[in-house]
Amino acid sequence: MADGPVPEVLLRRLEAADGGLDSAEVAAQLGLEHQAVVGAVKSLQTLGEIIEAELRSTKRWELTAEGEEIAREGSHEARVFRSVPPEGLPQSELMRLPSGKVGFSKAMSNKWIRVDKSAADGPRVFRVVDSVEDEVQRRLQLVQGGQAEKLGEKERSELRKRKLLTEVTLKTYWVSKGSAFSTSISKQETELSPEMISSGSWRDRPFKPYNFSAHGILPESGHLHPLLKVRTQFRQIFLEMGFTEMPTDNYIESSFWNFDALFQPQQHPARDQHDTFFLRDPPQALQLPMDYVHRVKRTHSQGGYGSQGYKYNWKLDEARKNLLRTHTTSASARALYRLAQKKPFTPAKYFSIDRVFRNETLDATHLAEFHQIEGVVADHGLTLGHLMGVLREFFTKLGEQVGLGGQREDALVIGLTLCLSVYLPPPPRHHSVAFQTGLQPLHRAQHGGVQLPPRPEEVGRGWKLRGLPPRDAAAHGAP
Repeated sequence: MADGPVPEVLLRRLEAADGGLDSAEVAAQLGLEHQAVVGAVKSLQTLGEIIEAELRSTKRWELTAEGEEIAREGSHEARVFRSVPPEGLPQSELMRLPSGKVGFSKAMSNKWIRVDKSAADGPRVFRVVDSVEDEVQRRLQLVQGGQAEKLGEKERSELRKRKLLTEVTLKTYWVSKGSAFSTSISKQETELSPEMISSGSWRDRPFKPYNFSAHGILPESGHLHPLLKVRTQFRQIFLEMGFTEMPTDNYIESSFWNFDALFQPQQHPARDQHDTFFLRDPPQALQLPMDYVHRVKRTHSQGGYGSQGYKYNWKLDEARKNLLRTHTTSASARALYRLAQKKPFTPAKYFSIDRVFRNETLDATHLAEFHQIEGVVADHGLTLGHLMGVLREFFTKLGEQVGLGGQREDALVIGLTLCLSVYLPPPPRHHSVAFQTGLQPLHRAQHGGVQLPPRPEEVGRGWKLRGLPPRDAAAHGAP
């Protein structure tokens, strides 16, 4: 063990040495980890020209964990040979030994043992020679003793192939005396104080040199965008509730899917250029499901499924107009159409979170694009009560994620209000309001409704969609 602090011991040994010292040899002589000596070398380097240290890389051979075991207990084949008594041993029993499977093939190739398959109790293993020389163990012990150079390249290659030997690169320091060598260590100043300047004592004080290679404090960077974190939270809630995410990668949508399939008349104010971005190139969609288009046209113009329709001349050219989607409900319409093609009907729950675009007047609180959260449930016999239950569970999970669950003060309280409205979908519909006791604001957090015919009946004949909650869920906290 080192007699005192490692840097001081290193200096005393360096004073008595002829030329210099190798850090690995010093560590072995002192019984220390090599890293402890390396730390002492680097500490002395900061004191100026007391020492000189040259980093050297040397390659050497080391035993693997299995190699150390074999060097201690013998090779697998030698252990198999020793396990076979003069009267022989059943092969099945030999294979159950710890080294049986590995050592058997090696011992057979070395012709140390043989197998008699004609034995009455099954294949039996017998010795072929009286004794063996365990060359594998001997070679590994040479490496363990630092005499790996006595092995030939072929012998080392064989040991490496058996994963008993590995070549490692050892980085050591060759330490020699510096121009200001001394066995005494004086503390260096790290700061220049006003007192040193006023008294002039700084002239006689040794100062620690600047280390321009040292790493400073890394600036904080790479944080997740808040919007991405919120989207991840909402997505996780929907997945926990058993919803499936809808594909929403088509920002450009046809007026048919964006408006007509949602039973919005072609004269509706929302379809005006003041509210919607229409495309100049390409101006129209080329492909639409014409069988579905004809059913939608008939429902708009003539009614059906218990509805009298809008009684106007529905135009295909108007439905073909391309636009930047104004809501992700177009994705819901597509999803429900695909669902209707599956026979028999299977209940489903879908959700989406993505960008939508509106022709808004830009100001501090309004942009031309924002994100919409959309959820839809399709099943038989759904009611407004089901919808309100789904929403209550959703907002309860949201409160738990933002750390409000179970707290009375500043808790997130959700009120579900039934109301009639002129917006799509037709009544009954409702709004959700969030009320936070600490700040006292009242926000419309969500709106949705139960969709009645005709729109669900248009999707596909042969089944009836009784409820479609929730729809058009706006982002939480929207004014």
